[in-house]
Amino acid sequence: MTGEFSSTWLTLREPADAAARADELIKELRLPAGGELVIRDLGCGTGSLGRWLAPRLPGPQRWVLQDRDPALLAHAAAHLPPAAADGSAVTVETAQGDVTALTADDLAGTTLVTCSALLDLFTVDEVAALAEVCVASGTPALFTLSVVGEVTLEPADPLDAEVAAAFNEHQRRVVGDRMLLGPEAVGAAAEAFASAGATVTVRDSPWRLGPEQAELTAEWLRGWVGAAAEQRPELPLEGYLKDRIEAAEAGRLQVTVGHQDLLAQKV
Repeated sequence: MTGEFSSTWLTLREPADAAARADELIKELRLPAGGELVIRDLGCGTGSLGRWLAPRLPGPQRWVLQDRDPALLAHAAAHLPPAAADGSAVTVETAQGDVTALTADDLAGTTLVTCSALLDLFTVDEVAALAEVCVASGTPALFTLSVVGEVTLEPADPLDAEVAAAFNEHQRRVVGDRMLLGPEAVGAAAEAFASAGATVTVRDSPWRLGPEQAELTAEWLRGWVGAAAEQRPELPLEGYLKDRIEAAEAGRLQVTVGHQDLLAQKV
């Protein structure tokens, strides 16, 4: 899998991610009682999902953090919380490598597979393979904050819809010989896990960004408009981006960015 993620961006978005995740899915998660929970976090980045989830699960936990970036792995391993919901110990190990190449051997002894803001970078075949491996091993999967291609900006601008469409096209781009799922990722994952024999639950988990998140909104705008411009360079977006950032920094812009969380597990 290709793609680099800035630790600055991941840190900036962490509070919005934590507020958006559908924590009701944790109550539906079926985990074995007693013993150590072994949680493999795919594309862990700076470890924000572990910081959010570990204190919400009881019992001793061992987190296996997997990412391609050794610097992100080191940061994540050093910043996971030391204790679970009931005060049990949380320990960490790291695994550097491609998260799209997960095998049944990788999941031996694993209690839960997780990821955050990652599925859009998979292909349909990679998601199907991941579903097969998880379901065959009986490992539940909790995938959070997958983009769904829905963005609302208030007040509206005539270019909003064109930027959103261009961004979504960019998300579905071909990288090498891989066609990325982009906003179709949740639907593809739900279908793949259901076909493999899992029960699938999907919940909305949108970012809702207002004046308090102006810095995040401005940075998100730069990435969102930048991807759209890369996809459709003929769009007149320089003035649009400037105006949108000014509105965000002045506290005059509200943004909703659609995401969904998915829980897949065998009954």
